[in-house]
Amino acid sequence: MRGLFITLEGPEGSGKSTQAGILASRFETLGREVVLTREPGGTATGELIREVLQHNHTGEPIAPAAEALLFGASRAQLVNAVIRPALERGACVLCDRFADSTTVYQGQGRGFGMEQMLEINRFAVQGTMPNITLLLDVTVEQGFARVNQRNLETGAKRDRFEQEAMAFHEQIRHGYLALAKLFPERIVRVDASGDQDETAHAVWQAVKLRLSASDVEIGEEGT
Repeated sequence: MRGLFITLEGPEGSGKSTQAGILASRFETLGREVVLTREPGGTATGELIREVLQHNHTGEPIAPAAEALLFGASRAQLVNAVIRPALERGACVLCDRFADSTTVYQGQGRGFGMEQMLEINRFAVQGTMPNITLLLDVTVEQGFARVNQRNLETGAKRDRFEQEAMAFHEQIRHGYLALAKLFPERIVRVDASGDQDETAHAVWQAVKLRLSASDVEIGEEGT
């Protein structure tokens, strides 16, 4: 059985982590080995980089170019240590964010341009790209209503990216939608404005449709 590589992308508050967990459980019920990981992070090195990128307790401003390269470094480590070995043994890898996040957040949000970020990503992943990318799409307003509610419930504070101006996040959403048009064979937009169950249903339908069209087996009962 071939390995499957599925990434979940989207603006802040779109439910990526929640839906990744639900999707992992679904694949496990179909008898697949599932590796659930995230970006930045997923390895000991990557988690240290994640802490710097999200919270940066040094107080030193991170240069935009350094930020982009830190994401690339975390990604290269994750691909080499986790993703590629799992795919080689036939596992289903689900990753909460991947290369598209850098293309959009740094390329669109920081103003580097998508092509420059695509080149950094190509170097980092060395040909390891998802079978399918699920773009969970919500408006910026709805996404941040969810972020605020989550933080209220958990006591968490907004990270560096969540603290950016709403105009930045509007750019991010538009960047994702533009990327979906650029790579329609890989990226499928999923309306994530509904509740958790509605979104989970839409995600599973998108996975079945896209992978069936690609003649990729999804599990013992993948109908």
